[in-house]
Amino acid sequence: MTLTVGLTGSIASGKSTVSLMFDDFGIPVIDADKLSRDVVMPGEKAYDQIVETFGERILRKDQTINRDELGAIVFADEEKRQQLNRMVHPAVREKMLEKRDVEIASGATCVVLDIPLLFESKLTHYVDKTVVVYVDEHVQLNRLMERDGYSEKEAYQRIHSQMPVSEKAALADAVIDNNKTKQASFEQMEALLQSWEII
Repeated sequence: MTLTVGLTGSIASGKSTVSLMFDDFGIPVIDADKLSRDVVMPGEKAYDQIVETFGERILRKDQTINRDELGAIVFADEEKRQQLNRMVHPAVREKMLEKRDVEIASGATCVVLDIPLLFESKLTHYVDKTVVVYVDEHVQLNRLMERDGYSEKEAYQRIHSQMPVSEKAALADAVIDNNKTKQASFEQMEALLQSWEII
C-alpha cells in the first residue's frame, strides 16, 4: 500500500528545499510547479488557450511564454489570475495523477505530490496525508525580496495572493517549521517519516 503525501507551503517558505529532502529517503516527488511549466510549452492545449487570452505580447522571441510578463498581468488582476488557473490547473492535475499512478504501480511505499495550492484548489482528496512547510511572514517577505529581487509591494502582492501559511498549517496533518536551518528541517522530516512508518 502506497502512502500518498501532499506537500505544500507558501511562496518563499522553503518548500522546494524540503521537497528535495525526500530524495535522501528514496521517495519520489511529483512537482506540480514543474508540470505547470510543461503544460504551457508550445504545442500544448493550455499554451494555445493562454496565447489566445493574453495575446502575443506575453511571448518571447522563441515563442515560449514569458512567465515574468504573464505574472505581472495576473498578479495585479485577480480575475485574470483565476482565468489563467482555469487553463493550467486541469492539465497539471491530469499529468500529476498519471505520474502518481505510475509510481504506485511500480511499488513505491510513499509518493509525494508537491502542490503549492493544495488547500486552495481543494485537492486534498488526492492524498492520504498533508504536510505544510511553515515560515513566519517576515521571513517569507525577506526571502522573496532577496531571491527574486521584488520590491516590498511586489513581494506582498505575491504572498497575499495565496492562503496565509498559518491557515494551511492549521489544516495540515503535519508541519515542518522551516524558520531555522536546513538541518533542523531535515530532522523534523526524518522524525515525521519514522512516525508514519515510511522509513
